[in-house]
Amino acid sequence: MCGMATGESTRASVHEPEPVRPTHEDRVAAAGSELIGGPLGRHALLGASWWTPVRVIALVAIGMFALGLVQKAPCYNGAWFFGASSQYTHACYSDIPHLYQGRGFADGLVPYFDRLSGDMEYLEYPVLTGLFMETAAWLTPGSGTIQYQEQWYWMVNAGMLMVCAAVIAVCVTRTHARRPWDGLLVALAPALALTATINWDLLAVALTAAAMLMWSRGRPLAFGVLLGLATAAKLYPVLLLGPLLVLCWRAGRWRAYGKALAGAIVAWLVVNGPVMLFAFDGWSKFYRFSQERGVDFGSFWLILAQNSDDPLSTDTVNMFATLLMLLCCAGVAALVLMAPRRPRFAQLAFLIVAAFILTNKVYSPQYVLWLVPLAVLARPRWRDFLVWQACEVAYFLGIWMYLAYTTSGDAHKGLPADGYHWAIAVHLLGTLYLCAVVVRDILMPERDPVRQSGDDDPSGGVLDGADDVFVLGPAARPARHAAHFEGPRVEWGRTGVTGGSL
Repeated sequence: MCGMATGESTRASVHEPEPVRPTHEDRVAAAGSELIGGPLGRHALLGASWWTPVRVIALVAIGMFALGLVQKAPCYNGAWFFGASSQYTHACYSDIPHLYQGRGFADGLVPYFDRLSGDMEYLEYPVLTGLFMETAAWLTPGSGTIQYQEQWYWMVNAGMLMVCAAVIAVCVTRTHARRPWDGLLVALAPALALTATINWDLLAVALTAAAMLMWSRGRPLAFGVLLGLATAAKLYPVLLLGPLLVLCWRAGRWRAYGKALAGAIVAWLVVNGPVMLFAFDGWSKFYRFSQERGVDFGSFWLILAQNSDDPLSTDTVNMFATLLMLLCCAGVAALVLMAPRRPRFAQLAFLIVAAFILTNKVYSPQYVLWLVPLAVLARPRWRDFLVWQACEVAYFLGIWMYLAYTTSGDAHKGLPADGYHWAIAVHLLGTLYLCAVVVRDILMPERDPVRQSGDDDPSGGVLDGADDVFVLGPAARPARHAAHFEGPRVEWGRTGVTGGSL
């Protein structure tokens, strides 16, 4: 009986698709693996090892997050409290300790319900992020000096955000089942380590990554619920419903899209409804602030404003930014319907969020976190990812050096406005470069690294391998169908996905 069980198990493993090993298909990954002994051989047996890709990548993500905490040490030890300029020269600024007192958490005020002193009036964050901030405040000791409490508040938030970072890495690792090691791109992303504790964006990013995982598993309702929660933490996740609508249109998957949309609306209303009903002024502050906020750091609008004798008004910038975003949405829709092969969901999710970032009137350095998991799923190639990350690190340093320059008085320590404009340009060009590569992959599917491995759309869920029912342009003559992936034959002794080698 033991022999029979073993034989059945062995025969079952033959039909498991072979995991993709980046060190065997990516020259940069192969070269980097030499630091840890080089790529594993084809007959390496890791199936029974505790060190599965998910566990390895989660631990690496936590390790990189911890390095990011160490990078903030100069500020934790005093720069947040005693030196406005030094928190910029050390590039360790964070909103978290400053808003502990500045948004009433130190005084026990209830977000959205209790009015703040000063011009801000109410907390200017979405409801789920406000709940996250308030939860951290409950866990922060209320005794000691305000500096001591702010240090604790930052540390409590850091612990909660570390969980979010691990969730993101695990979700990306599991979304493309045959490509688990792509999750290392998320775990090792320099921008994640540097910006993770600037603000609370990782909460929305983690919920969005979990939503993408649910969609890839064919669970549209769970996807919608998680995306609705993500939108209750930050506005950008709702953008994913746009390209998904056009993809489902092309594939005729209306029922799945309806479930996703319904789940998103209900989840968003459950979180926002009570606050909207009983504290409308506080609830609406986030949306009013987003509309009324002027041109700010990181955007090409700032370059135009600082080089113009008559800068555009906020209302005019809002109008033009909205028009540019609508044009980008139309371009993405046309790309979906006219591409020679239906694009992958992750590709379009990356493009639509990148378009929002590029056209928006502000780009805070932590916004890069929105794109990291989407970029990995859209274009899992180490060279392109690292080129983009290098540009984002350059911008990360540029904004702090610019702020150091503006706050150092006559000393002028840091980067003047012209230098900061170049840093903005580097960020814009890096993001545009990655967008261009993704668009090229869509127009030339044979260049797409995911499809080169034999998959169709592993993040697409019900779209994966589906036939097209509505296509425009040359692709409609005749209408092309998505290829149904049949996994390559796994040779005897190969490992399954959970034990895939790097």
